[in-house]
Amino acid sequence: MARRRRHELSSEDFAKLVQQAVGDLPPPYAKLMDTIAVVVEEEPSREVLRELDLDNEDDLLGLYQGQSLANDSFFTAGGAQPARISIYRGPILRQCESPEEVVQEVYDTVVHELGHHVGLEDEEMPY
Repeated sequence: MARRRRHELSSEDFAKLVQQAVGDLPPPYAKLMDTIAVVVEEEPSREVLRELDLDNEDDLLGLYQGQSLANDSFFTAGGAQPARISIYRGPILRQCESPEEVVQEVYDTVVHELGHHVGLEDEEMPY
């Protein structure tokens, strides 16, 4: 069972924070977002947690799914799903203690997942 959120933020307001985070990216990075679907989900699915070998939904704040630019090639087979970033509302709200922390965590999570799009691994992220 999921832990209780430290504070509430409606789904609509949370989605606006995600849109704001994307809009606040520096122009070269914002341009990269043109080809990525960004979705807000309440929680990561059990299937995703199982695939990533995670026991707790609070361990996953966002997820990049798709071919990274570092691995993209003219020879890549067509028909692949478009790149997608999922931002998980529940885990972020449970981990943050203030509205300001939520804003920062949403931005950091968007940046982190965009890092995966350009081919960075977790240990290579700038924070």
